[in-house]
Amino acid sequence: MAIKPDYVKKTGNILLERYPSAFGTDFEHNKESVVELTNIESKGVRNRVAGYIARKKGGATAEA
Repeated sequence: MAIKPDYVKKTGNILLERYPSAFGTDFEHNKESVVELTNIESKGVRNRVAGYIARKKGGATAEA
């Protein structure tokens, strides 16, 4: 498993704390939620946050 940068974890945890019902185990749905709820401009960072949330919620995501 890759080590997540601290900002990805912090952002993901803040979003889960504030909007728990907006996220689930589906990565694609989480990507859309991250776009709507944040102003993160970097596509890569948005995807990392969405993937972190999906994994934390119990989704089976494959990490390379």
